[in-house]
Amino acid sequence: MSLPSYDPNDNEAGIKLLEELTTNADLVQQQVLEEILTTNSDTEYLSSFLNGHSDKQLFKTKLPIVDYQDIQPYIERIAHGDKSHIISAKPITELLTSSGTSGGKPKMMPSTAEELDRKTFFYNLLVPVLNKYVEGLEHGKGMYLLFVKPEIRTSSGLMARPVLTSYYKSSNFRKRPFNRYNVFTSPDETILCPDTKQSMYCQLLCGLVQRHEVLRVGAVFASALLRAIKFLEDFWRDLCSDIRSGRLSDWIADGGCREALSCVLKKPNPELADAIERECGGGGSWEGIIRRMWPRTKLVEVIVTGSMAQYISTLEFYSGGLPLVSTMYASSECYFGINFKPLSKPCDVSYTLIPNMAYFEFLPLLNDRDRDYCNGQVVKSQAVDLVDVKLGRYYELVVTTFTGGLDFLITWLYRFRVGDILMVTGFHNKAPQFRFVQRRNVVLSIDTDKTNEEDLLNAMNRAKLLLHPLGLLLTDYTSYADTSSIPGHYVLFWELTHDSSKPNLLVRDSLDSCLMEECCWSVEESLDSVYRRCRRKDKSIGPLEIRVVRCGTFDALMDLCVSRGSSLNQYKTPRCIKSDEALHILDSRVVARFFSPTTPSWEPTPLD
Repeated sequence: MSLPSYDPNDNEAGIKLLEELTTNADLVQQQVLEEILTTNSDTEYLSSFLNGHSDKQLFKTKLPIVDYQDIQPYIERIAHGDKSHIISAKPITELLTSSGTSGGKPKMMPSTAEELDRKTFFYNLLVPVLNKYVEGLEHGKGMYLLFVKPEIRTSSGLMARPVLTSYYKSSNFRKRPFNRYNVFTSPDETILCPDTKQSMYCQLLCGLVQRHEVLRVGAVFASALLRAIKFLEDFWRDLCSDIRSGRLSDWIADGGCREALSCVLKKPNPELADAIERECGGGGSWEGIIRRMWPRTKLVEVIVTGSMAQYISTLEFYSGGLPLVSTMYASSECYFGINFKPLSKPCDVSYTLIPNMAYFEFLPLLNDRDRDYCNGQVVKSQAVDLVDVKLGRYYELVVTTFTGGLDFLITWLYRFRVGDILMVTGFHNKAPQFRFVQRRNVVLSIDTDKTNEEDLLNAMNRAKLLLHPLGLLLTDYTSYADTSSIPGHYVLFWELTHDSSKPNLLVRDSLDSCLMEECCWSVEESLDSVYRRCRRKDKSIGPLEIRVVRCGTFDALMDLCVSRGSSLNQYKTPRCIKSDEALHILDSRVVARFFSPTTPSWEPTPLD
């Protein structure tokens, strides 16, 4: 079995291919699993369970469904240089780092040289779907703001890097076949610039110079596009100055950026600089700034599902009514599905899983109608196949990824719990469509960070030790992701009380600003490396805030939850607040606010 070949510029052929894949979803899935098991049956991991066999039923009954912790020892052996066929029959060429974490470090997924072909195939399938609904995209460019992340080299010499960094640095991206959808305003050199500030400045400058050619504006995540708007708000004067003079600012030191901009910023353009200045410096609202700055834009393409849904209202404000298009569902582990109705409202977005991308299974949630899907338990050992899921039900996604022949490439994971909770919303032919509900156990997320309840609790336990010299005790806490400003930041609500030695002293009067700021920093320092990278390197998350609330606040929060149907006997304080009404109760009782005074430590380091 090999990847189907077709001309990526032939929209009709692309749509036909998608129809064939979804119509024959069951057959394609069986072929995928057979290829995976046949190719890798002699690997150490598979043979320990299947003893060289490749039977589907044996696979279902003998091979366990695993989390990252279960396979981490195998991956660490690869990272340290073990070249035996541990989990793959093909040589491992790099490790893809996930935004999910384990023990404070990013997860690592082994990958091969062929994987990039599958990603390219997937990206090419997005084109005919979008062209089907939006006419004329071939007559202009896309201003997509894309960035690379830091890389590390393991002790074995393998590179470990995020999946998109791997793709952008590959020849598949840099030598992508001519396709009008792949024509960007940003030269590759600006995308590959390791300094995020220089990269952002140069990409925005290119987009402004070519503003009348831009038909699509976007980034991978909604948070990244909003950071770009905030960057434009802070640097429009500098950008106008460069455009007016036809000369790139001296502080741009990256050689690739300077060389690329010499081909874009060819001569002074005072008329364009005046137009940008009128829009940005007129003193009016920035509502609709995307449409005003790039007047021919037909859509804004960003992921606005999952944790990114919190940015929808802000994007709608800046976009001026342009459609918010979320085209794809993917992760470091695998590229999963495509939005076949790209112009649907963000709240209605569903993804059709493409059956030749991996072998998909689904763990049904026992309490799939519970409000808190993350706490829904799954039915043990009853994973169902792709074509057997039921409309309206909630499932946790399980993937088995593969290689099979030179045309295939994907990380090798066998019955791996991705951690995503999905709801079945319909079917396209035989392939189910899913709405992304949320990540399992994740309580806070601003950008690519994913903080779970255990990580938050551990950070709380470390920080609250600093309160003891003041005679203060942390009696309860909760949190929420504040995205009302750019960048967003974590907010912790703390209810404090005095110990028995100081019963009559008001909490507010005994708070020490320096020590409370140290508490904020201590929490940040205790969170995982992805969060700390976003804070220190990417600047995509703002300083963590602690809001101290008066005594009795969490009793009021419990009263609200009970009045809305929660059981008093089973009530637990929600560790992340989603309800506006609950947030109002907390905010109305705040007596003091403190922010982290500095960024936490972070350095990309090789594995030990």
